[in-house]
Amino acid sequence: MITSKRILSIFTAIGAGLISQQIMAAAPVEFTYQDWQVICDNTRTCRLAGYQTEDNNNLPVSVLLIRRAGANAGVIGKVKLGGAKDSSSKALLQLGNRHRISLFINDKDLGETKAFSTASGDADLTSDQVTALLDAINKSSKIELVLRNTRWRLSDKGATAVMLKADEAQGRIGTSSAFINTIPVTKSNNTVLSPKPAPQLRLVTPNATLRANSNKKFSMKSSQLAALMQSTIKDVSSDCPNLSDTSPWRINRLNGTKMFVQHGCWLSAYNAGSGAWVMNDSPPYNPVLVTTNATDYDNGKISAVHKGRGLGDCLNQTYWIWTGTRFTKSYESSTGLCRLVEVGGAWRMPTYVTEVKVSR
Repeated sequence: MITSKRILSIFTAIGAGLISQQIMAAAPVEFTYQDWQVICDNTRTCRLAGYQTEDNNNLPVSVLLIRRAGANAGVIGKVKLGGAKDSSSKALLQLGNRHRISLFINDKDLGETKAFSTASGDADLTSDQVTALLDAINKSSKIELVLRNTRWRLSDKGATAVMLKADEAQGRIGTSSAFINTIPVTKSNNTVLSPKPAPQLRLVTPNATLRANSNKKFSMKSSQLAALMQSTIKDVSSDCPNLSDTSPWRINRLNGTKMFVQHGCWLSAYNAGSGAWVMNDSPPYNPVLVTTNATDYDNGKISAVHKGRGLGDCLNQTYWIWTGTRFTKSYESSTGLCRLVEVGGAWRMPTYVTEVKVSR
């Protein structure tokens, strides 16, 4: 006999499992398999990017599929042609709207994409093309993007695994809206996870008046600053080996009591990172570390942008904004796989997004 206490414990366990699944689904998801990658951000929007095979780098190409969470969310498709030759994106910038990219699947012409955007460097697929492409990458297919006499071959390798991961992240497995239907449809689309709202942040612009007119003067030796900041870093030898070198400290006032302090932390073959701290302008200083990977600071905004490799065809980016009391992460993303599609990376594939408003 199952007692009421036992029933309660069962329901408690089930409830805890459901809560755990919801928390996991809302967390960022990153998964790469062969020539495809999926990244889902904190709002549960998933972006799937496919590329050419690694042995076909003379004609780099990428397709981006974007799907928000929610039962009725559609799929947006974009295509970007890469390479340094005149037959690729450089030519597209010159051609403008006079020529469009065509999609061929298994040698069948599925028509032209929408107009190429010189601003974003890509072209939107039509809804019919997106539907056909989703079907094609679900099995072995020959997929080509054609411009005039040149054909860019998009790989289908890894697409199925990536689509399944996106279904899992959005709670679509077993529903009719799933990318991959490896099991019978047993659940209503109403069970699909809903979008999560992006956190709302307010950028507080550092007060220029206080900066200019404050009677408080901040003065500290470099060695004192280094000793003070060292206590905020878990592993100085790894995260900030240059903390005590002779390079200058950079100090900006944030408001009447807070200072923003920077110093070079590390340098590699094609990347560098600086330490960024907030501290009081008088004792107790109470320094708080924001990051040891900063690459730029501008009026309340910290950037950390790093190449995935020396060629610069892929980047990782993190940004923080000053909210009046501390720096808060406002955006984090990568630009997809390093496949020579474009200097600076093919796409923006965030793991963390926010809505930022500005206060002055």
